[in-house]
Amino acid sequence: MDTLSLTGKELAAAINADTKERAAAFVAAAHAPRLALIVANDDPASTWYVNSLRKAAERLGIACDRIDLGADATAEQIRAELDARSADPSFDAIMLQTPLPAGVSLDDVSSAISADKDVDGVSPLSLGLLAAGLDGFVPATSEAVVELLKHHEIPLRGKLVAVVGRSNIVGKPLAQLLLAEDATVTVCHSRTADLAAVTSTADVVVAAAGRAGLVTGKHVREGAIVIDVGTNEAPDGGIVGDVEADSVRGKAAALSPVPGGVGPVTTALLMRHVVAAAEKLRG
Repeated sequence: MDTLSLTGKELAAAINADTKERAAAFVAAAHAPRLALIVANDDPASTWYVNSLRKAAERLGIACDRIDLGADATAEQIRAELDARSADPSFDAIMLQTPLPAGVSLDDVSSAISADKDVDGVSPLSLGLLAAGLDGFVPATSEAVVELLKHHEIPLRGKLVAVVGRSNIVGKPLAQLLLAEDATVTVCHSRTADLAAVTSTADVVVAAAGRAGLVTGKHVREGAIVIDVGTNEAPDGGIVGDVEADSVRGKAAALSPVPGGVGPVTTALLMRHVVAAAEKLRG
């Protein structure tokens, strides 16, 4: 079986074109949309992603301030920074990059992000709005998975979808978005007794656990759609996903590549959220 590559570059380009046009209205008024990108780690994969965000913002006419708190920052320090940026009218948007320092969880600090500026949808209020089907910012990676599937005209209504990973920034919000598309969703995690037994029955498998090569050919049924959300550091310094791509190709009908699949769409959606936040906050 030929496995279709579900690239995200074309979709990301279309989103970026719209975002750049909308951002230009602010640039013309001498105040570009402005993102506070707060980092408290020294993780190589995170550094790669942060750099890609900053480059994307620059290309689109969005101001992006990286605020580095260091890998030993405390929860109190992170919350104080989030509080300050939430109250600062010169910033339209806030993103807290993960992973966080040892002993600090996203739950400890995310409530300090104003929902109006929470462009990655990680605060309890943003997640609650999503669960209730109300207007708010959706976690960009989860949104990117759904948008990528729609772009490639892969139907979700009535389909069985297995999401591998239950984080608050990907797995759980993605399950909510898939339910809204009328999919039947199973969320798998580290306590799932037999992962392959669950995923091999699914029409669509989404790997979002943060473990390189976790999903292999044995986890995927013939003709399934596989979306790889993982971004893990490879031994050669590159980035690899959660899917062992070589064992899945030829069995799956389609597979999103890493890099070049979900990643570009996630970045594009985040930038679009920044401009949307600016539009809302500035009336």
